[in-house]
Amino acid sequence: MRRVVVTGLGTINPLGDNVADFWKNIVAGKSACERVTRFDVSRFRSQMACELKGFDPAAHLDRNEIKRTDLFTQYALYAADQAMKDCGIDLSTIDPFDFGVIWGSGQGGMQTFETEVENYVKGEYNPRFNPFFIPKLLVNMASGLISMKFGLQGINYTPVSACATGNNAIMDAFNYIRFGKAKMFVTGGSEAGITPASFGGFAALKAMSTRNDDPQTASRPFDKDRDGFVMGEGAGALILEEYEHAKARGAKIYAEVVGAAMTADAYHITSPHPEGIGAAKAMTLALEEANLKAEDLDYLNLHATSTPVGDLAELNAAKLVFGASDQLHISSTKSMTGHLLGAAAAIEAIIAIKSINDNVVPPTINVTEPDPEIPEGMKLVFNEPLYKEVKTAMSNAFGFGGHNSTVVFKELV
Repeated sequence: MRRVVVTGLGTINPLGDNVADFWKNIVAGKSACERVTRFDVSRFRSQMACELKGFDPAAHLDRNEIKRTDLFTQYALYAADQAMKDCGIDLSTIDPFDFGVIWGSGQGGMQTFETEVENYVKGEYNPRFNPFFIPKLLVNMASGLISMKFGLQGINYTPVSACATGNNAIMDAFNYIRFGKAKMFVTGGSEAGITPASFGGFAALKAMSTRNDDPQTASRPFDKDRDGFVMGEGAGALILEEYEHAKARGAKIYAEVVGAAMTADAYHITSPHPEGIGAAKAMTLALEEANLKAEDLDYLNLHATSTPVGDLAELNAAKLVFGASDQLHISSTKSMTGHLLGAAAAIEAIIAIKSINDNVVPPTINVTEPDPEIPEGMKLVFNEPLYKEVKTAMSNAFGFGGHNSTVVFKELV
């Protein structure tokens, strides 16, 4: 088995258009949630989101790229470009068939779909669709266009598993490198789901917060008064690389990927198993693969989205795996970023890695009264960052359909 390390990072999300600014705002406990400005939300129960504001695709992409891509792909290209520059690879030194792309998205080109269908319905004579409708819509198009932009001819595809997608992409890249099928991957995920239909659909499920009078505190995992998630958008990119290859070229190494696992709840289309059995199994398997014991883990970034059922189910799962560990500290950074759906795990992987680099556990903000049902002995970090030694970090991501995914990172030794 080959070792796998992270040698490049990139992101664009509501808290920053680069890793440094994003991480600074995460540690500072900044909320990105505000009233939606992109379209009229007055008819929706929920009227808030963590919008990515000020993104100008023309500043980063050429005219043809913009014309042929949905916003989720534009986010992907921007984040991937950052990560490629960060990793410092000279592409002339690597066989392009050894460098792949595994890039996830939960919904793909939702903005394109809505716009094109609306234009079709409004058309009076000979209604036409944009010739780029299907290429812009396809969920795999971000992966394909990243490979085209950089000439990467290795393994290339898109996993889709709702909000577990980002971790699945990272996990697949990890395994292909371990098994000698590639030397490097661009991996991660992107989402641009703040559109009327997507927003309205989640609102109809009563999954989103209706704390419209105070958006900044609407995303509040583990708080007694939490009432649903807040939607976010953006992209997170990681360069995964075979360790010996990275060492030989003198690459900067952020962390090692040491374990990953997937399970299914087989329980409900939207709700997690209340006892967290599937989630607990995913965490246990990831720890075993990482050759770590429960007491070895320093930081756990939970999927916790601020829903009444989901947060407790995941804490119940963590209790099954870790008990009342003295070493482990836990938080949910969706309290700041909102829920980026298929891109959530990608930016949370970056958070887990940066927590190792800087020895800090970022907080869960907006907790005024912790839920009394929180299992005893769990060390949750509320409202202020915790500075401590972090050598190992785990990131969870779960999705509608009962998908559970977990990835473990470790300080390189």
